[in-house]
Amino acid sequence: MKNLLKSYIEEAEKSRKRSKYPGPVVMISRECGCSAKRIATKLSKILSGYSYNSDTKTDVEWKWVSKEIIEETAHELELNPERIKNVFLSEVKSSLHDVSTAFSTDKVYDADDQEIIDTVKEVIYRIAEEGYYIIVGRASGAIAKDIPLKLSVKLQAPLEWRINRIMQISDMSKADAQEYVLEIDRQRDLFVEHVAGRKLNNNDYDLIFNYSTMQDDYIVDAIVNIMRNKKMITLEED
Repeated sequence: MKNLLKSYIEEAEKSRKRSKYPGPVVMISRECGCSAKRIATKLSKILSGYSYNSDTKTDVEWKWVSKEIIEETAHELELNPERIKNVFLSEVKSSLHDVSTAFSTDKVYDADDQEIIDTVKEVIYRIAEEGYYIIVGRASGAIAKDIPLKLSVKLQAPLEWRINRIMQISDMSKADAQEYVLEIDRQRDLFVEHVAGRKLNNNDYDLIFNYSTMQDDYIVDAIVNIMRNKKMITLEED
């Protein structure tokens, strides 16, 4: 009975929150070679100095999450985090062998995989509803697309530029770097397509940046200004 009551309270709380003030949240998708984590880190620090445009909430710290979603999912399902990582592409792997052994181009998700995916979706949606979060990857843009106060961002760059960047940071040959970038992109797209039920296109994002021509600070400034215009954040003088 105690567990039943706890579950009821939690569900009631989620329903109440969904009907009132879900968000604000920023979700960042990226092609392999584009550093979303650097953008998320800078953005979280700047946004923490802003306030949310609502009299019903107090200022809070903005945080960014990525691998934490895997950890929370593993905790809820009582699984090893590595089991979660094998379902969808998480961190940049150290070698091509790690990628090729974890995935295939014709990935078919079984029932256990689907349970993990469903939990990942629930974890991401709870984070997006709670607000004051920047979510990196994990198909978050597709999962939390109906959150009113959200901004969906995509970082992309020409393939050749991304290959050269991976060569620089990973000490790979050009051939290995190209194979790596294409495989990472393919597997991310595969997971997102499974979650969304279709392939995504540029219309699914609010903002798209060419990471090869834009400095991090320019991207962050643009995101902050858009959020102000959308009334996701506000300054005292606004």
